[in-house]
Amino acid sequence: MKIALLGYGKMGQVIERIALERGHEIVLKKDENSTFEGLSNADVAIDFSVPSAAVQNISACFHANVPVISGTTGWLEHYDEMVALCKSTNGGFISSSNFSLGVNIFFEINEYLAKIMSKFDSYSVNMEEIHHTQKLDAPSGTAISLARGIIENSSYTEWTLENAAPKQIHIETKRIGSVPGTHTVTYNSGVDAIEIKHTAHNREGFALGALIAAEWIVGKQGVFTMKDVLEL
Repeated sequence: MKIALLGYGKMGQVIERIALERGHEIVLKKDENSTFEGLSNADVAIDFSVPSAAVQNISACFHANVPVISGTTGWLEHYDEMVALCKSTNGGFISSSNFSLGVNIFFEINEYLAKIMSKFDSYSVNMEEIHHTQKLDAPSGTAISLARGIIENSSYTEWTLENAAPKQIHIETKRIGSVPGTHTVTYNSGVDAIEIKHTAHNREGFALGALIAAEWIVGKQGVFTMKDVLEL
């Protein structure tokens, strides 16, 4: 499989190493100083760039008839626009706040727990996310996805970084050292607490998940999620 890497930072370099180990070929390594030359030769593109470049990168893939896997966060105000472009060009598209296999299992556990806890008014929920100091967006896309999973399965209506009002989920964000990503969801009552937590040990889980998604989407048209890839 021929892969275009859109964004060649730390994540892009990890994806490249694992892709080569899995027998794939890298035909484009695009950073902010390079062009899209070589994109049309790719079977699939993987975008781990920056919010300001994501829409241009994804659009270029659809116009080149190359399916795209996007792990960039912080640009989702344009998501519906990219979905429409994908459909109009008969493209293939997966965008996820986190491609880690473990995190996507964690998403499912979070939604299931939210359904259960929605029956018990004595518990309130809050979240914490910790990432490295170079992460640009706060809260993380993963934290937002977790919050949405709770909102869709409970009476909570929104998340906030401020002090939470009733029906709001407070997200505490921390930027510490080189932490790859830790997410905790806690339900507190006056007598006990229930906590679920995912801790990433390194970036390899994100890279492997993105590559599995890339291998899966080749030859497919439409907008998909990691639930489709992992059959969750």
